[in-house]
Amino acid sequence: MFWKSLLFAALLAHDVSAQGSSGFLRFGCSQLVVERIDPLVNPGVNPSPHTHQIVGGNSFNVTMDPYTIDPPAQSTCTSCIYTEDKSNYWTASVYFQSPENGTFKRVPQMANGRLNGTLLEQEGGLTVYYMRPFSGKNMTTTAFKPGFRMLAGDPTLRSKTGSYPGICHRCLAASERTMGGNGAPCDSKDTASFPSKPCLGGIRITVIFPSCWDGKNVDSPDHRSHVAYSPGSSALAGDKCPSTHPVRIPQVMYEIMFDTTQFNNPDYWKDGKQPLVYSFGDATGYGAHGDYLFGWKDNALQRGMDALGNKCGSEDCTSVLKIQAGKDAIACTKSQQAKEDVGTDTCTYGRPHCWNTANIYFRA
Repeated sequence: MFWKSLLFAALLAHDVSAQGSSGFLRFGCSQLVVERIDPLVNPGVNPSPHTHQIVGGNSFNVTMDPYTIDPPAQSTCTSCIYTEDKSNYWTASVYFQSPENGTFKRVPQMANGRLNGTLLEQEGGLTVYYMRPFSGKNMTTTAFKPGFRMLAGDPTLRSKTGSYPGICHRCLAASERTMGGNGAPCDSKDTASFPSKPCLGGIRITVIFPSCWDGKNVDSPDHRSHVAYSPGSSALAGDKCPSTHPVRIPQVMYEIMFDTTQFNNPDYWKDGKQPLVYSFGDATGYGAHGDYLFGWKDNALQRGMDALGNKCGSEDCTSVLKIQAGKDAIACTKSQQAKEDVGTDTCTYGRPHCWNTANIYFRA
């Protein structure tokens, strides 16, 4: 959980003295469903190639056709704490591959940043940030338009070359398990690859989306070209956008907590090898990615972004946005559209939805 360190640094750097000032909204979303559906990359495909965990509005479906699906209007609930947020956020599942027999087991998730008012005491789901640049200037941040969607990362990557600066893994100490760790995201303590040693507090995965938009297209064929990161070495928003993408948008970031502690047997982590693999067959971690589909009601997100540092703090924007009880967010779930068992069971050759990748069989 980077927010305390980052906010403190911002206050020092820019002399922002207003009590409760914040450059971001931060809140929890419980798990809506785990299934092989991906309406961004594989619209209409059931089942899609690999397993995702999805959070947000329950209008989520196989296509999410922007011409027929209006998430704020058609979702009857949201698994996110702010009731006006019917967006969908999804990421790939992580599996443990047994070095002993080659079988796979889905790694359970855990709550992130517990003891905070807008986060959730749940297993599964993720923490969402909507950030604006930490700058002394009053910079306009334009909320997304209806139908907007984007992808961060590239699931085909298998090496550090070309890896995304805003997608990383943090190996948590045992003392960091409850609050998720401190420090800015994707700094020197993080790696683009999976950690190479057992993590006593589990693993926190961070996905940072671009912060600049071309101002015209709500999507693009690769789901990336209509957005861009700020110039510089860090994925975090700077005070400039490239001329090709001049519109500043809220920077979305995910934190996902995986409880890998049951797999910390030293025998699983010998000779620099690690036993984790993403559901799309990536045992390196470089292919980590996230999908985003905008679905805030009316101008709620714009209200929230405009109120940051004034009426809204990072953990509390209830003076501007509507919040629901954590139990109600957790109760918002959806039945699978791709019907299959995606629990923490093992998967071996010959079972449904298992296939061979470099002589490894696993549930996708």
